[in-house]
Amino acid sequence: MNLDIDIDGWPPSSDWPDLAERAAEAAQQVAPELANQRLTASLLFTLDEDVHTLNREWRSKDTATNVLSFPMLTREELLGLAPEGGPEMLGDLALAYETCAREAAEKGIPLADHAAHLIVHGLLHLAGHDHVHSDEEADAMERLEIKALAIMGLSDPY
Repeated sequence: MNLDIDIDGWPPSSDWPDLAERAAEAAQQVAPELANQRLTASLLFTLDEDVHTLNREWRSKDTATNVLSFPMLTREELLGLAPEGGPEMLGDLALAYETCAREAAEKGIPLADHAAHLIVHGLLHLAGHDHVHSDEEADAMERLEIKALAIMGLSDPY
């Protein structure tokens, strides 16, 4: 999977593109359907204000959130995607800086660790995994996140 990364408003103290690539590689190891070389996903590191606007316009929720995911393929389309062919857009992710920084501080973890978790979480959403409809789905998604973060050398966020 290829990532198209845009950074607007996040501090330059970390190598966000490298973190995003490592998180995507870990997500692909636990969710092999993401490992298709045809796939592209966009990842926007931005400010709460921008995520708030996106959340209001696309989800009718008038608040910022830590990560938003906008899938472009259904799970069935992703699972049926042949390895050969032209590029396919998996979807878009947006991470809100102030919310992510606040949550990381509340958890007592580095911002980069929390951002890695949210990137993995968002990519799993783009792959059709969810945590809203049932406890079983939520547990399965959490297990994938924990495995991906362990691959990156990060601890269980739950």
